[in-house]
Amino acid sequence: MSRDVPIHSWFGSYYINSDKRWENGTLSLTRTKVLFVSNQRKESLASFHLSRIMEIKMESSSFIFSTLTVLEDGNMKHWFGSLKPNRVVVYNVLEHFWRERLLSPSSEARRTECHSSKGRELINLVAGSQKRLEDTGRVLSHQGEQFDNMMQGLETIDSDLGVADKLLLELESPSWWPFGKLPWKTPQEAKAEDATRAAAAAASAAGKGSGRNKVITSIPAVVTQGGNSDLKPGCLLVLVSSLEVRDTNCQLLHRFERNEIDEIKVHSPYEITVRQRFIGKPDIFYRFLSAKMPEAMSVLDMQYKKKVDFTSEYAAFKATPASSPCGTEGPNWNEGLLQKCQETDLPLEVPAGALSQLHVLQPTVSQAEAQELKQMLMQLKNLALEAETELERQDDVLDDLTSSTDRATMHIEKHTCRMKRLL
Repeated sequence: MSRDVPIHSWFGSYYINSDKRWENGTLSLTRTKVLFVSNQRKESLASFHLSRIMEIKMESSSFIFSTLTVLEDGNMKHWFGSLKPNRVVVYNVLEHFWRERLLSPSSEARRTECHSSKGRELINLVAGSQKRLEDTGRVLSHQGEQFDNMMQGLETIDSDLGVADKLLLELESPSWWPFGKLPWKTPQEAKAEDATRAAAAAASAAGKGSGRNKVITSIPAVVTQGGNSDLKPGCLLVLVSSLEVRDTNCQLLHRFERNEIDEIKVHSPYEITVRQRFIGKPDIFYRFLSAKMPEAMSVLDMQYKKKVDFTSEYAAFKATPASSPCGTEGPNWNEGLLQKCQETDLPLEVPAGALSQLHVLQPTVSQAEAQELKQMLMQLKNLALEAETELERQDDVLDDLTSSTDRATMHIEKHTCRMKRLL
């Protein structure tokens, strides 16, 4: 199967300069290139790599016709018009992927480099650390369950003490006593009890949520809300307890709390949909398209593993992995090889006598290994932040346990004194 699986496609028209006319077809964006295929002849009218794009602009033709222009290396200009849903959406998507390509211009070609032992050693080291952290997380989770069971037991004790307080109050102030409370019931006891409850509430509220709003990762993305096709630039923030959608000015558009997310549908390695369902009103869902989505998916797959759904569209990308070599677009094999070599840091020809120095050009850690290490470190960061959040929650539970135990002890002593007075 061809590696040119479209990430996104739009209907539109392309200006054929040689014939001085427009022809309808489909504009498609793939991992490495932009191409336009004619509807009538079913052949490619334009095909060029993202790395060869010099400029993307929204312009007007001589007939005041709104178009999108792409300037290719070699001063070749491509004109696209009648784009659906509109040219702004197409511009936002193309400009996003082109910009990310500029930030890492040779990421595709460098994936084909051989694996180095140093990189593999680092990966194994990080994998061992990740396993240790996962084991620690399981221990923390079990410890948290024990704390929760202790809190439930104390809540049962507190409820029983409340029933005992009501019974003692009936005994201390029987219905036949005409003067209200009995002389041995002092108001200071009630005031002390209220003060204890207020202090316990303040202690349990202090410090809660301090680690839940920490950002694990954030990626630039093209965002759309609901079923509309109005894609706009923004960003996706993955936090410990939620997902946030923000615009280019970092203004919050929507926050998905972790327990409110019902589904994360993966359409491709670069496009996902996050959905929150409701009963009796429309669902809230956002669609994200980003060149850096694989980085976020390594975290999302860990946090929302049971809610991640890979669609049939994703299978086409899985069948054509991004680690495959760059496709050739020239008329013969030599042009394709030249194009591939233009995107690498190694020269096509090595001068005589320089073979002994070639190892200097080889990286200690390959680009593929660096990407794998980056994803593993993101997962480590996610595990560490979740462990920190669980520790903070357990600290709060321990504070609640201490205050609840003190309060229960005080109530038992007070009830004992009251029963002794009644006797």
